[in-house]
Amino acid sequence: MSVLASGLIDWEHLTGQSKFVIDIVSIPIFSAIAGILTNWTGVLMLFAPTRFTGFYVPGLKTLFPFLPRKLQILPIFAPGGILGFQGFVPARAEKMASFISDKALVKIGSPSDFYRELDPDALAARIASAGRPLLRPMVDELMRREHAQLWRDLPPRLRELLYRQLEARFPEITKRAFDQIGDNIEQLVDIKLLAVGHMRRYPELLKFIFYSMGAPELRFMTRIGILGAPLGLLLALYLQVHHSIPVVGLLPHWLIVLLGAAVIGIVVNIIAIKVVFTPGEPKPRYKCLWKQAKLAKRQPQAAADLGHVFGYTVITLENVTREVLDGPRGDRTRGLLEDMLRAEIASILGPIGSVVRAAVGAREFDAIQAGAAGGLVVDIAPVLTQDEEFTKAQSGRIEKFCTAKLRALSPGEFMDMLYSAIEQDAWLLYAHGGFLGIFVGAAHLLIFGA
Repeated sequence: MSVLASGLIDWEHLTGQSKFVIDIVSIPIFSAIAGILTNWTGVLMLFAPTRFTGFYVPGLKTLFPFLPRKLQILPIFAPGGILGFQGFVPARAEKMASFISDKALVKIGSPSDFYRELDPDALAARIASAGRPLLRPMVDELMRREHAQLWRDLPPRLRELLYRQLEARFPEITKRAFDQIGDNIEQLVDIKLLAVGHMRRYPELLKFIFYSMGAPELRFMTRIGILGAPLGLLLALYLQVHHSIPVVGLLPHWLIVLLGAAVIGIVVNIIAIKVVFTPGEPKPRYKCLWKQAKLAKRQPQAAADLGHVFGYTVITLENVTREVLDGPRGDRTRGLLEDMLRAEIASILGPIGSVVRAAVGAREFDAIQAGAAGGLVVDIAPVLTQDEEFTKAQSGRIEKFCTAKLRALSPGEFMDMLYSAIEQDAWLLYAHGGFLGIFVGAAHLLIFGA
């Protein structure tokens, strides 16, 4: 305590200045350092590291169940007694993604809207043109794999007839297939599940969303830490009269310095969050000194940045195709397309179908149709995403659509969409500011004393 009282250096003797002058100069400087350091590290801790990094601590696994719930949810623990850290946003990837989906994607449009923007006619034309040269080898490989004996026994002229009829009707078949998907898209794909699942698998995408959309605001959050200086000046002035205040004056100066530093760290963080995210709608200066959230003032550009992220990384043609065919409801899509293709195959076979049915039996013939239909669905789907220029064009359509919808939101709706994603976990930043403030306050006591 003697070190806390006098400090490592006798600054009064060294500088010839009074304790009052030393405090008035040093406390604001240290408070500004605390504010900038708090906000800078706070921004870093929001997003980094994207994956949990830690080490094993003996006994932590046994101790963990007895810790308060508020401590257990901190992103510093991993199963098995591992202690480490993960950025607040990546650690809550599923929760954050759910908030963004609920507040943003739902307001942008329904699955039908997104499907319409992907231009199903263009998708059908793309498959028809790119998939047509692949039809013969695909059908050949499929039939040899599923019904080798029948395919070997089929006369070459009959095979050629089937090839030609399938190639001739392929554009019409793909058009009907996409129409079928469009008519049932609300039951076949859940945009929220698509987005949440993708962001959960790639938590670094959340960092990309916030950095690409709010880079100027994140830099501002660091710079505004300089507000620690005037708050530190108030603390220094208070320390001069602290001893004369009844009851409170009984608390030692070193404790007031630590408490004051913690409060400064918390307040600077609160101000940074509030100035960036609230209020969405402009208010008179007598109600809010900064009138409107900084991010809300940049809504057109921020909407364009967010629309770009959605179009090129979340609601992409590849992701939608995967969700439609392989997602939780993929079996419905496959069943729908297989039923349609089975009917098309039967129509293509025409009179040949009767001959084949009689030769192999009704049950085996139905199995051939189902196998061929299912195989075509699986084998032809990758054609959609193999052309980079085509997929970029579809992403551009989604970007344009999302940007227009986000710009059409009121500033209040736009900010609520973003602020809600971090509001519930903002206390973690405030707590971080408080702890870091105490650390800087302790450093000041060590150097300058109480």
